[in-house]
Amino acid sequence: MTDRQKPTRWWAELLLLGLVYGAYTGGRLLARGDVHLAVDHGLTILRAEERWGIDFERPLNGLFAHHGLLGIPADFVYASLHYLVTPAVLVWLYLRRPHAYRTARSWLVLSTLLGLVGFALMPTCPPRLLDASYGFTDTMAQYSSYGWWGAQASAPRGLGGLTNQYAAMPSLHVGWALWCGILLWRCGRRPLLRALGIIYPAVTALVVMGTANHYFLDAVAGVAVMGIGYALTHRAAARTSRFRGTTTIVSGGWDTSARELLPAQRPAPEDDTAAAAR
Repeated sequence: MTDRQKPTRWWAELLLLGLVYGAYTGGRLLARGDVHLAVDHGLTILRAEERWGIDFERPLNGLFAHHGLLGIPADFVYASLHYLVTPAVLVWLYLRRPHAYRTARSWLVLSTLLGLVGFALMPTCPPRLLDASYGFTDTMAQYSSYGWWGAQASAPRGLGGLTNQYAAMPSLHVGWALWCGILLWRCGRRPLLRALGIIYPAVTALVVMGTANHYFLDAVAGVAVMGIGYALTHRAAARTSRFRGTTTIVSGGWDTSARELLPAQRPAPEDDTAAAAR
């Protein structure tokens, strides 16, 4: 097994991803900012979109608010898939596509940290929290009786204080969905997986706007953050490869023993005859 194929220790990956998710959650809370400033930023974005004719969130929100058959499923998608699909894709890569896992994980981590910088620098009020005169409906609140969430974003009832409702710019819902989509398309071997790679980010973009949780420009910023994260990740990998004189450093100099691998990653036992012949 070459260095390029060596999987990383699963417990180290869990620890790293747990720390990053903790930083993501804590960073969102610390970046709450001033509510009046967040509202000003939201209105600035909305007025720019209106000026350029790209305020797509307004008609989508009206459609979701008036048709429960669209609005209710959209709320469930918004409240759940962001936290389920991304970890599922990470686990799938780790088990089935270890050659792509490390770079993909680094890309996701770096892009998420860039998103936290955006939350801190530009706290933004989502459309659903603007004054009702701007014509938006908070579908999460409207259809809250159908799900576990309350009137404060997608948090379970009574836990709204643990979320930052003014972290709308950039949209990491869209950014993470794009990351999932690209990896499903590039690494999936079945047509269904590749199709999901297209459908999932497209549906997510429609949902975040239709539920009035994000502006169109928030979604654009989410795509931009992932693009910057991708470029920085691959630049760092190229520099590391030149420095170390190898194609990809996966284990950071550690040798991973067979007992530290999950069963699906362990190599098959060598044939005794073939081993004797060598």
